[in-house]
Amino acid sequence: MIKVGVVGIGKIGEDHLNRLQNRVSGVEVVAVCDIVPNKAKEALKRLNLEHIKDYADYKDLVKDSEVELVVCTANNEAHAEIALEALNNGKYVFVEKPLSMTAEECQAIMEAEEKNGKRMVQVGFMRRYDPGYQQLKKYIVEGEIGAPLMMHCRHFNTYLSQPKDYESERAIVETFIHEIEIVHWLLGEEYKNVKVYFPKRADITKEYSKGLQDPQVIVIETESGVNVVTEVFVNAYGYDIHCDIVGELGMAQLPAVPSVTLSKAAKRSTDILTDWKERFIAAYDVEFQDIADRLNSGRELNGPCSWDGYVAAVTADASIKSQKTGETEEIKLMEKPEFYKNFK
Repeated sequence: MIKVGVVGIGKIGEDHLNRLQNRVSGVEVVAVCDIVPNKAKEALKRLNLEHIKDYADYKDLVKDSEVELVVCTANNEAHAEIALEALNNGKYVFVEKPLSMTAEECQAIMEAEEKNGKRMVQVGFMRRYDPGYQQLKKYIVEGEIGAPLMMHCRHFNTYLSQPKDYESERAIVETFIHEIEIVHWLLGEEYKNVKVYFPKRADITKEYSKGLQDPQVIVIETESGVNVVTEVFVNAYGYDIHCDIVGELGMAQLPAVPSVTLSKAAKRSTDILTDWKERFIAAYDVEFQDIADRLNSGRELNGPCSWDGYVAAVTADASIKSQKTGETEEIKLMEKPEFYKNFK
């Protein structure tokens, strides 16, 4: 039974807390922490988990001898310091995306992990556990569509679902970053450069206080020359995720989420999701169950690793630079450490 401590009890933190305690087998949450006074206490009460230890300081949670896995769902800016504290105390750590806000902090995490001599970190990019994306990966690996030539992705969020201070940069580090990671995994190669285009701005952006550019189109070129075009629109008609891969022999397309078809008044329609949790809740469950099964049986973690988090951070930085310059920006990665070369 793996003992878990959760740091950061916001929306996703409470969701993971409930998941770990009530839906994932082989796991026991023994401690929680949130920087906001009484926030964790209130969540524990809502979930009828008031017996769980509630720490005011995450460092005390990390040093708790019972805690074996630290689940970090704190704000993005705190991810690196919490991950480093966990690694320096010999604890496994699950970090929600992004791994860190800077490439330098990602490198520090990799160095701390390597000192432990084994994989200790998993980053919360859950799409790898989604059956649709797994099928896309299978088609590529087995050569069903031949060598990939180009990709078209779409990441649409629901109209006015973002906070009013949402910025153009956040559309990269909080939204597009999912495409950065999953495409990196699907194609199995590094990126070469990126350019961000600003189409006509949606009128709804007037509702935002920091000049949000919405939508955005991002084009990434991989080392082998695959072009990946992604449309990001955070004020769209619903939560709609697409991924099409065109290869030399055919095309693979991410399947649509199943929905009952309604026929009424001479019209036929299906629902479109409005909440990202509805789309990927099953993937989160599978992800955490995989982590629990592996740690309980002494096997190595197998999900997105620290190197993947580093690649995502560097690519996001280059994308934000392109937002500002309007130019194609090179994606410059450090040489991949030997420690990470055998990770899937």
